[in-house]
Amino acid sequence: METNRQKKIGGVIQQDLVDILQGEVRKNGISNLIISVSKVSVTTDLSVASVYLSIFPQEKAKETLEAIKSNTTLIKHDLSQRVRLQLRRVPNLVFFIDDSLDYIEKIDNALAGKENPIENRDLLEKRRKS
Repeated sequence: METNRQKKIGGVIQQDLVDILQGEVRKNGISNLIISVSKVSVTTDLSVASVYLSIFPQEKAKETLEAIKSNTTLIKHDLSQRVRLQLRRVPNLVFFIDDSLDYIEKIDNALAGKENPIENRDLLEKRRKS
């Protein structure tokens, strides 16, 4: 369970990372790309921050994540300049793709009957007869 301090630090990091990432997208003139920071969770010793990103369109998600991971040190430096009065040490950043929206969409489609595994046996990967 997260402490209040972890939640506050995660919130501060989340707000500043949104500004940094969206600023880079605008500065580089990249169109049709939206990056949002959906969640930041910080470890109890405040040394590692797990950053969950939602990237739209989904087709560009992997290459965008790789670009962000390759520039982690620069992002951490920009973040440290922004939070230097609030934090002594900036945690190491680990980026992940947040796929919770895709998961929710699959559940909604299954409940709405759009993807009925009884009618379409190909949806059941584990039970497909070879």
